[in-house]
Amino acid sequence: MFPIRLGSSATTAGKIFPRDIDDGPQPNSKNRIIKSKGDPQFSDELANLLHHYAGRPTPIYHAKNLSRLCDGAQIYLKREDLAHTGAHKINNALGQALLARHMGKERIIAETGAGQHGVATATVCAMLGLKCIVYMGAEDIHRQSLNVFRMRLLEAEVIAVESGTKTLKDAINEAIRDWVTNVDNTHYLIGSAVGPHPYPMIVRDFQSVIGRESKGQMLAIANEVPNCVVACVGGGSNAIGMFYDFINEESVDLIGVEAGGHGIDTGQHSAPLSAGRPGVLHGSMSYLLQDDRGQIIGTHSISAGLDYPGVGPEHSYLKDISRANYVSVTDEQALEGFHLLSRTEGIIPALESAHAVYYACELSKTMSSDQSVLVCLSGRGDKDVPTVAEKSNIEL
Repeated sequence: MFPIRLGSSATTAGKIFPRDIDDGPQPNSKNRIIKSKGDPQFSDELANLLHHYAGRPTPIYHAKNLSRLCDGAQIYLKREDLAHTGAHKINNALGQALLARHMGKERIIAETGAGQHGVATATVCAMLGLKCIVYMGAEDIHRQSLNVFRMRLLEAEVIAVESGTKTLKDAINEAIRDWVTNVDNTHYLIGSAVGPHPYPMIVRDFQSVIGRESKGQMLAIANEVPNCVVACVGGGSNAIGMFYDFINEESVDLIGVEAGGHGIDTGQHSAPLSAGRPGVLHGSMSYLLQDDRGQIIGTHSISAGLDYPGVGPEHSYLKDISRANYVSVTDEQALEGFHLLSRTEGIIPALESAHAVYYACELSKTMSSDQSVLVCLSGRGDKDVPTVAEKSNIEL
């Protein structure tokens, strides 16, 4: 499948961008990614860094205690939290940074919500000797102060975005403005499977290592592919990376878990696939949270990484063709998933991942013990401990 198809349908499309940008970095990036796929030197360098620097392959762990407690299907965790920097974001950051270097770009800009993509980008830039600027909403800077310190420790410049809702959407807006102004020497290292083509394709390709590894590992562990694959969905990079190698496995149900916030019926959530409709944002048409005039409306999630009003166009396509199902989990349920995995398996998940953990447990209860659910544990929860403590009225 290719993005011209897997990113466009009767209602969603993968590329809507002004001509001055479209004629600038877009073809350059598109041609480079296509050329690099067949470049043994690039592929070997990326594979070497993914193994020796990022720590791939990440393992799959059979969560026996959680499975026993949920009393249904066997639950397995794809441990992206064990990758260098603590999340799946390093996969894409390494790939795009290498592309940027091959294109002669010396300056990298990025957006970040939860801070994990910002940390991954800053990490890779430090290793490759590239200048790094990260745009982050002021609200997210407050929520994710630990990751802000980590980025600055890595000598990245972190720019607080004070416009709009001061969250991920606004950080992307500012990053795009920077990119438009500095296209000659700057690569925009976008962190999720959003934006204009070829970005959703680039991000998906670099994140598809998650699903590719998972498929082989599950065959080795359980002698079969899982019955269900579950991943949290904000912009959707970890989910599309996990789903991609399973798309043609018709026996495998693909389930994306969005941020239900205070509940879909309250309007205070970040679940465009569950409650949105098609619209245009950041260079592509996809499902969005918008008002009757097409204006983006405010979002809410306890998880900064899921607090986004749109979603990657490939997820919209998978929804339209009914290949994947998308559900939502509230803040309170995500907190329950956070505590549940922590106390049963000794694994503290990111709040983003906790959405998927909670849903996987509920789903497993409807299945038999000889069936399996594979969860993408997209990141670790160190960054979220202050938020969880605050919600629990605990002063650190």
